[in-house]
Amino acid sequence: MNDIAAPDTQARRETRARSIPEGAVESFWTGQDGARIRRLDWPADGPAPVRGSILFMPGRGDAYEKYLELFADWHERGWAVTSADWRGQAGSGRLGADPHTGHVADFAIWVDDLARLWADWQATTPPPHVLVGHSMGGHLALRAVAEQRIEPDALVLSAPMLGFTGPLLPDALLHLVAKVMCRVGDPRRPAWRWSEKPGELPLGRQALLTHDDARYRDEVWWREQRPELAMGPGSWGWVERAYASMRGLNRAGVLERIKVPTLILAAEHDRLVGFAATQRAARRLPNSEFAPFGAEARHEILREVDNVRNRVLRTIDLFLDRHVPPGS
Repeated sequence: MNDIAAPDTQARRETRARSIPEGAVESFWTGQDGARIRRLDWPADGPAPVRGSILFMPGRGDAYEKYLELFADWHERGWAVTSADWRGQAGSGRLGADPHTGHVADFAIWVDDLARLWADWQATTPPPHVLVGHSMGGHLALRAVAEQRIEPDALVLSAPMLGFTGPLLPDALLHLVAKVMCRVGDPRRPAWRWSEKPGELPLGRQALLTHDDARYRDEVWWREQRPELAMGPGSWGWVERAYASMRGLNRAGVLERIKVPTLILAAEHDRLVGFAATQRAARRLPNSEFAPFGAEARHEILREVDNVRNRVLRTIDLFLDRHVPPGS
């Protein structure tokens, strides 16, 4: 694990993960309704030839700070990197009844935001243009492509939220339960327990996300530096809309019409999103590559221990070199 790396290597890794890089700009962009949504832009201004541009969209409850080390890897390869918080989480405000529960009225709001951001970003950054999404971000990226709201040159999905782990019951039944829970109480209330103290990370959370202690501590560090990033459980409204959106993507013919080259990274032992659902989706996509990982990886494949993470980065590099080669 990273803790046994040479001190200078570990210090460099920590610097990359715990500081906004020189040359990167934090700002806000404006949604169609005037909502202020936080973003980070890091132009391809390094010594490497400009390779193109990557837009990275994080998962539910995430903030772009968690992925600064990943952005540094891509930037060193010549990529311009942009990332944004989803409306209603991290530095982009809240949509629920309290500051710690993640809520949205409909996932279509996020798809609209992504389409608007994509259009502005694509017009001002060098090609080729690659969209990368993790977990919920992967789900929304795939949905935006399926709805023909955006058309990236390549799409990379890390543990995309295409199904949940949990009870072995049909999604239609679980969706019905979520609908009932929204009707019998405030749909903005938490759908699951977080911790005894609101905003405090629960014990055992790391076991769901990554084997890497140091990378997990990076997230804890950023939450201490920027308390506004903290978010806990999703609301019942979020759960209901998540099932509706996943079932929509799963309808016959939806995935089959996507022609964008797509790489899907999935962890077989993921305890948050369903590996089998992801595998089924990969089979339906006509121009996809599927990269499964075993017990060595948890949900945050992009933030795993070095030997896993290096394989992930190499897999992404090779995929992009095949489908959007340098100079394309």
